[in-house]
Amino acid sequence: MEHRKILKNKYYLYMTEFFAGMSVMAVELGASRLLAPYFSSSQIVWTIIIGTIMIAMALGNVWGGKSADKNPNPDKLYMRIIIAAVWIAAIPFLGKYVILAISGVLVLAVNNNFLIWAAFLACMVIFVFPLFLLGTVTPSLAKYTVGSLDDSGRTVGTLGAFNTIGSIIGTFVPTFITIPAVGTSITFLLFSGILLLLGLVYFISTKFGGSRRQKISCITGIILFAICCIFGAGNRFAFWESSLLFEGESIYNYLQVKEDEDSVVLSTNVLFGVQSIMKKDESLTGMYYDYALAAPVMAGLAKKEDAKILVLGMGTGTFAKQCRQYFGDIYIEGVEIDQKITDLAWEYFALPEDIKVTTYDGRAYLNAIDETYDVIMVDAYQDITIPFQMSSVEFFTLVKAHLAEDGVMVVNMNMHTDKEGNINQQLSDTIASVFESVYTVEVSGSTNRELFAAANPAVIEGLKEEALRLENAELRDMMVWTAERLDVYEKGAYLLTDDKAAVELLGMQVIDELIRDELGYYKTIFKEQGIGGLLESM
Repeated sequence: MEHRKILKNKYYLYMTEFFAGMSVMAVELGASRLLAPYFSSSQIVWTIIIGTIMIAMALGNVWGGKSADKNPNPDKLYMRIIIAAVWIAAIPFLGKYVILAISGVLVLAVNNNFLIWAAFLACMVIFVFPLFLLGTVTPSLAKYTVGSLDDSGRTVGTLGAFNTIGSIIGTFVPTFITIPAVGTSITFLLFSGILLLLGLVYFISTKFGGSRRQKISCITGIILFAICCIFGAGNRFAFWESSLLFEGESIYNYLQVKEDEDSVVLSTNVLFGVQSIMKKDESLTGMYYDYALAAPVMAGLAKKEDAKILVLGMGTGTFAKQCRQYFGDIYIEGVEIDQKITDLAWEYFALPEDIKVTTYDGRAYLNAIDETYDVIMVDAYQDITIPFQMSSVEFFTLVKAHLAEDGVMVVNMNMHTDKEGNINQQLSDTIASVFESVYTVEVSGSTNRELFAAANPAVIEGLKEEALRLENAELRDMMVWTAERLDVYEKGAYLLTDDKAAVELLGMQVIDELIRDELGYYKTIFKEQGIGGLLESM
C-alpha cells in the first residue's frame, strides 16, 4: 500500500464509499425499470429486487471482510470496482436478452409462480454479481482506513455516513433526473462510468500506472465500457419492434406508441397488451371501451344537458373521445398519474384540448374534490399492477359519494378467470358490498370484464330501453348486444380493505393461469418431442 499515495488521503477512500453506495441504489432503481416492461412494476417485483440485492450485498460484505483480513491489498478492491463497472455497463445491452432467455426456459419448465421465478432468476443472473463486488467495498475500506484502535469507531462511522449519503443521492437522482431525462440505459452507463473512473484514478495515481497486468485490465475495461456505450446507449426494450412512433420512459412507466393501417396504440409494457387505442376511422374499437359506453347510456347522458363524466386512469383518452363522439359536447375530465401519458395523448391520440386532465392519483383526487358525476370510469388496473388503494371498500365508498343519484360506475377488470377467490371475484364482492346494483359483462376475445354499479337498480336494468333510443346504428347495436349479455352479480363474502388487499398476489395467480392456458400446447410438444419438435411446431 505504500506506493499508492492516493490512499494516504482518506477523503479519496470516503469518496469511494460514497460513489459505491450511490451506484448500488442507482442500480437497484434501474433494475426495477429494466424488469418492469417484462414483469410489471408490482410490489412483488420490487420485493424480489430488494431481496436479491440485499443478499448480494450481505455476501459481499462477508467475503470482502475476510478477503481484506487475509490479503489487505487495495489493488484487488479497485479492480473489483472496475469489473463491477463493466458488468453494470453491459446490462442495458445484454439484460433484455437474459430476461427473455430466462423467461423462455421457465415458460416450458414452470407451472406455478412464473413471474416470481422469472423475476428472481433474472435478478440473480443480472444484478447479484456486480452488487456482490460493490458489497466488498465497505469492509475493505474499513480495513484500509482504520489506523489504530483509538479511532476505529470514528473512521468506520465516517465510512458509513458517506455510504448512506451516497445511497440517498443515488435514490433521488435516477428517479427524478436521469431516468426521466435520458432513460434507464443511459442511467446504467452514467453510474457505471463513475465507478470505472474511480478505479482508473486509483491505478493511474501510482508512479508507473500499476503492473502490466493491471494496465491491460484497465485498458480492457475502458474498451468494454466503450463497446457497451455504443450498443447500449440507444437500446430498446422491445427490440423486435420496427415501427414505433415513440419509445421512452416516464417516472412511472415504459411507454411505446405503435401505428398500423387502422389504429394508433399505446402500450405501457412489453409483454402485456394494449393500454389505449385510437381508431383512425373513428369506429368502435372492438375492445372493452365499447362495452364501457353502456355506462353513459344507462345514466341517460344523451338526454342530459349538464352531464359530467370522470375517468380515473385516463390513459390517452380512448373512453373520453368515444363519449364525445357518441354523446355530443359533454363535459369530461380525467385523472392520470403519469404526465408523460397525457403528453402522448395530445401528440399522438388527438385528445381534445378542452378535456381537463389532472396529473394525480385517482383516489387522492376524489378526496380533494366535492364534485358529483353522472358516470365515473375506473380504468386504473394494468396487468397485475393494481393499485391496492383503488381496490378497497373504502375507495368504492368514496366513488359512490361522488356519483349523482342516478349515476353509474364502470370498472374495467382485465384478468378474468373462473378460479374461486380470484381477483375479479374479490373486487366484485367488494363493490357489491357498497353498491345496491352490480352487473357484469364479459368482453369477447379478451380476458377483460366490465362491471357496472349503481345505487339505483333501475338505471342499469334500463340499458336496453335506453339503447334502442340511440341514433347511431353502430353504437345502438353494440349497446343492445351488451344489454342482452349483462349478468346480475351475486354478492359473495370476499372483501378488500385498505388494511388487507392482496391484489398483486391475486393478479399473479391469474397471470400464471393464463400462461398455462396459452402455452399448454407447446409444453406438451416439448415434453413429448423435445426442443426439435418444439421448433418444428412454430
